[in-house]
Amino acid sequence: MSVTHFRACHLCEAICGLAIETEGERILSIKGDTQDSFSRGHICPKAIALQDIQNDPQRLRQPVRRVGDQWQAIGWEEAFELVANRFTEIQREHGNNAVGVYMGNPNVHNYGSMTHGNYFLGQLRTRQRYSATSVDQLPHHLVSLWLYGHMLMIPIPDIDHTDFFLMLGANPMASNGSIMTVPDVGKRIKELKGRGGKLVVVDPRRSETAEVASEHLFIQPGTDVALLLGLLNTLFAEGLTKASPALDATQGLDEVVAAVGPFSADKMAAHCGIAAEQIKQLARDFAAAEHAVCYGRMGVSVQRYGTLCQWLIQVINLVTGNLDVPGGSLFPEPAFDVVGKRRGGHFDVWRSRVSGLPEFNGELPSAVLAEEILTPGEGQIRALFTSAGNPVLSTPNGRQLDEAMASLEFMVSVDLYINETTRHADVILPPTSSLEHDHYDITFNNFAVRNVTRYNEPVLSKPEGALHDWEIFVGLGQAFARVNGQPARETTSPAEMVDLAMRSGPHAERLSLAELQKHPHGIDLGPLQPNLLRRIQTESKCIELAQPLMLQDLQRVATELQGLMPRPGELRLIGRRHVRSNNSWMHNYQRLVKGKPRDQLLMHPQDLAERGLQDGQLVTVRSRVGAVNVLVSATDEVALGVVSLPHGWGHNRSGTQIEVAERNAGVSANDLTDERFFDPVTGNAAVNGVSVEVVAA
Repeated sequence: MSVTHFRACHLCEAICGLAIETEGERILSIKGDTQDSFSRGHICPKAIALQDIQNDPQRLRQPVRRVGDQWQAIGWEEAFELVANRFTEIQREHGNNAVGVYMGNPNVHNYGSMTHGNYFLGQLRTRQRYSATSVDQLPHHLVSLWLYGHMLMIPIPDIDHTDFFLMLGANPMASNGSIMTVPDVGKRIKELKGRGGKLVVVDPRRSETAEVASEHLFIQPGTDVALLLGLLNTLFAEGLTKASPALDATQGLDEVVAAVGPFSADKMAAHCGIAAEQIKQLARDFAAAEHAVCYGRMGVSVQRYGTLCQWLIQVINLVTGNLDVPGGSLFPEPAFDVVGKRRGGHFDVWRSRVSGLPEFNGELPSAVLAEEILTPGEGQIRALFTSAGNPVLSTPNGRQLDEAMASLEFMVSVDLYINETTRHADVILPPTSSLEHDHYDITFNNFAVRNVTRYNEPVLSKPEGALHDWEIFVGLGQAFARVNGQPARETTSPAEMVDLAMRSGPHAERLSLAELQKHPHGIDLGPLQPNLLRRIQTESKCIELAQPLMLQDLQRVATELQGLMPRPGELRLIGRRHVRSNNSWMHNYQRLVKGKPRDQLLMHPQDLAERGLQDGQLVTVRSRVGAVNVLVSATDEVALGVVSLPHGWGHNRSGTQIEVAERNAGVSANDLTDERFFDPVTGNAAVNGVSVEVVAA
């Protein structure tokens, strides 16, 4: 007899509701849940491939240990003791910082990792901690910490009620939203335009989202700062600002007005490739809209002015009266209120050993991980722990990090696969699959365009002898405590933690785990509402706008303006997203990689002609750090001077066990990105705008 289970998809930030039909332990079908009020039945190809992940014969199902060039199955307790003993030995000989930690993006899609990761990792007491945050979204968090007092107080576009949506460097039609949990975004864009609203997309590529936008503006990679400064200067110069409660609670506005004064649209136009009058009219239209919002994502975060760009976006929303108001940008108030449950974060308390880049909330920029392994001296990383991450393919200069990992004395990975990173491990600890454990979206409800909540029951039984990710962290933590003569801390399950958080959260009067279990399609908690002045966590209880490092960074812009636009003949590299892909870990499923190859280099026909190259030709792309050979595809969807490679490919290293991915290997864009090319404010990787050369292979 078949049974239908309802749960949210965990594969991207959209958390779309699913209806999964099973018979015993067999999946019969996966469809969109039409009764989910948030996703409204929407589904993308990734969700259908959940069955491929579940059934993949190459997915690890028990711990393995490296023996020479082979992998040998071992028991959980043996694995835990081995890891605890080796880490302890290395730390006793070389200090706590000799063990490094890297946490990949999927950890935030799995609530067991979030609730229990530090049960073990906290005991290591290492300052050598890294994550995908610093190749993705660190500027968002730092700006939120500065302005609002908490790194997770990130305002979200109220897409369902806005009239003018200015979107920079984002492609939600492919990504399903990013730091904007927005299922069914295509329909929401149609509704925006249907009510007379406008979507303007600024991007070096005419992306899938740009194709459905009201207007698309090409821009050169790394020059968004000039556009944003031109917009903000126009708003001030033409008196287009608007009063609001948030503006009344702001400190430092006069300093910002003065600092932005030299960056007029007339001066900035030449440095971003958008005409001055176009910049001015964009500012006027934005200010004239009853409800408007400016939003920037990956394209503006992962460049050399990423932090400054995110700060300017917040200033634009604030001074036009669009911060903390319906139809502008608002702060979600989820049932599990992470803002109310944890401290706001910290910045630059210590710096990296070699390059001296600042930490953020206890993590160093991932761009320095390789040098911290390769550079001898006190604090050198000699052992590494990774969880659900593949930094060899997802961080700058992946070849260098690949070489660095090969030199480690010991490495441990919590992962489902032997991939380009985990092939270097001595022990791999695989957790249960997502359909074999329960789940609650701690992170993405905090970024949702509507306040929603749901608890996801397991769809399939937990296999005998398997452990959930949180149980792996508890097992490691208990073993490490034993080896070091310390008592193990007591803990509870993730579900119990969620229940406690909801009972003490902003919706406590109506929510508990038991109540959520009665609503398998989730519960709609209503539209986002103004709440900033009630929840702000700065010491002054004001928006502290005139951040010294941002005002100082404006001077960097002033001195580097001439270098923003490409030099004659220079090409700049950008990435791109695809709806059937998510970073590096969804390429071992035939359902998702079949069809037209997606790993070509996109290049404008005029740029090809100037170099004597032809559409479909094999070319060599070179940067300071390396070179790749790839087929080139001529298209006017990229701006002149821009080339585009998708992120996450490059499955051509030896020693991996991901056969489908290996047959569709592609090349890694991060064999070209440069670990020395970063935002100096935070050290966040600048993987967009890397200078490259393209020649015949």
